[in-house]
Amino acid sequence: MDFKKIIQEQREELEKIEKEENLVQREGYEIARKALSYPNILAVLGTRRSGKSIFSYLLAKNYNFAYLNFDDERLTDLQKEDFDKILSAFYEMYGDIDYIILDEIQNTDNWELFVNRLRRTKKVIITGSNSKLLSGELSSHLTGRYLDFLLFPFSFREFLIKKSFVYRKIFTTRDTAEILKLFGEFLQLGGFPEVYKFGRIMASRIYEDILVKDIFLRHKIKKTEEFRRLAKYLVTNSSKESTYGRLAKILELRQISTLSQWISYLENAFLIFRFERFSFKLKEQFKSPKKFYCLDTGLINSIGFAFSENQGRILESLAAVELLRKKSTNPMLEVYYWKDHQQNEVDFVVKEGKKITQLIQVCAISSKEELPEREISSLIKASRELKCKNLLVLTYNYEAENKWIRFIPLWKWLLA
Repeated sequence: MDFKKIIQEQREELEKIEKEENLVQREGYEIARKALSYPNILAVLGTRRSGKSIFSYLLAKNYNFAYLNFDDERLTDLQKEDFDKILSAFYEMYGDIDYIILDEIQNTDNWELFVNRLRRTKKVIITGSNSKLLSGELSSHLTGRYLDFLLFPFSFREFLIKKSFVYRKIFTTRDTAEILKLFGEFLQLGGFPEVYKFGRIMASRIYEDILVKDIFLRHKIKKTEEFRRLAKYLVTNSSKESTYGRLAKILELRQISTLSQWISYLENAFLIFRFERFSFKLKEQFKSPKKFYCLDTGLINSIGFAFSENQGRILESLAAVELLRKKSTNPMLEVYYWKDHQQNEVDFVVKEGKKITQLIQVCAISSKEELPEREISSLIKASRELKCKNLLVLTYNYEAENKWIRFIPLWKWLLA
């Protein structure tokens, strides 16, 4: 196998993207840069096509580095001895390298010991589209010697940078009108960079790649049609609560254990995530229904319901992703939803350490007259029960503040 040719072609492709496209320096870049100050391995994790390759390339571009993407059909069935051949090709091409980037390395067997050997003399960046990348042999070999960084699809802040839109802290009427237009586009398209380049059809292709490459092939799924029904149901019903038993009945699956395992595959591939119902009793949290969310509104619009069908659920899903983004960089942060026996519900309960710090409701409104009374009464009831006075309602474009509650447009909250 001509490793040099593959390495050269992949490197040229990255350099071409940098030259021709308006690349966005991603949020968290400085955190990841700092992590590389130490002789650790940096694992950049995230859903497929979220920009991990470019992110890693930009981290290393100012140094002498080598790069290889294992998500390449020419690199299937690599043998253990091929790793030394790859390393030799790196040295022959680039000399004494400082950084080594191994992209989507989880596609290859026996990679853990190879990475462990490299990190003794090099700074190593590995990327993966599976959250379990570090839970196997790598973790046991590298206790305390790696840091992981979760890269999401573009946030609304990054989307505006991509669109070359500069906003100020004080929004004029003109600014607000332009931001609302871009916000509507962001809700429709989502945050995958390739969707902006190739159009909405890419969302469907990304979804298919996640299912086939990151789940079906990786886990050797045989009942692919049943699995597809589950994935589509969860994406279509993003922000709705459900139980495993109810899902198994709807999808006509006999074994709840199989369903539970399949959902874990979707979560590991970063397609779906969940929030538990809040309870002061841990046992009650485990027994209660879960709220499932899709990681990207563009996927929801392409695979699930259309934006016009349920704007409120799209807004809630986007808020959930932003809270998950905050949670990924703050280990003290926990996010739940709340519901009582009278079916009063609050979308998000934010907890830091032992204290509940905020209750958040999401309403697709643009004026006070549109405000649903039940949403506010549920929020106030939860406030009393959970002893939290920091109440926030995220709206489409209504802003106000009264004695108890702040109302902020979701787009403004995302830019804060």
